[in-house]
Amino acid sequence: MTQIKKIKLPKLIGHRGLKDLCPENTIESFNKAFDIGLKFIELDVKISKDNIPIILHDDSLERTANHFGSPTEYNYKELKKLDAGSYFYNKKTNIIIPKLIDVLDLCKKRNGGLNIELKPNKGFEKTNIRKVIEVTKNYESTEMFFSSFDLLSFIEISNELPNSNRSFLIDTFNDYSLDQIINISSVYNSNICGLNLSLLSQEVINIIKKANLLITVYSDNNMNLQEVEECFNLGVDSIFIDNPKNLSEYL
Repeated sequence: MTQIKKIKLPKLIGHRGLKDLCPENTIESFNKAFDIGLKFIELDVKISKDNIPIILHDDSLERTANHFGSPTEYNYKELKKLDAGSYFYNKKTNIIIPKLIDVLDLCKKRNGGLNIELKPNKGFEKTNIRKVIEVTKNYESTEMFFSSFDLLSFIEISNELPNSNRSFLIDTFNDYSLDQIINISSVYNSNICGLNLSLLSQEVINIIKKANLLITVYSDNNMNLQEVEECFNLGVDSIFIDNPKNLSEYL
């Protein structure tokens, strides 16, 4: 993976595909995002017991796959048997937990970009990064960037892929001050900073922009048109969206 940091972020990125419209982090959800007109999707990567990068947000399988335990306790052939759509539709489906390579193939086919969020996988951080790199190295033509809330994972991907597009994600300034965030980004030569909507202010945006970082924003709930417009007026570069209804002008 030798992708040089010249990424141009779209205004909107589909959050876990489009998680308000389809079961999150599934091929159905990613296809829906591309069908609507989004150019980029975001997904969450963990690894299975047999070290296959899979798409799953939570530490546990319970919420979205109706099963107990961590994905690191099961081989992918077992995880593939789980129903990743029944929690959303309240009925049995044939929707599965996809592998990262499945989504990369989809993005290549649909000429879409993606943000790979690296989940902590406590105790498996380095293995997770190594396996993600093994899979993504054959997709250099696909525009992508990596992100993580987990500092260890962020440092690991930065050391392994120093020329990649990377974002350190921040949910609250209680964990890291703005100065610390700027310093971390500088030390590891990352080019994007991801913030919770609640942290936004013109002062915060100006400081981050002065450090020559692109800014992405996410929210716990889908953002409406007014919130989206306010973000862009402040200088935000890209927004993770759950449902782009009434946002066609930004597609």
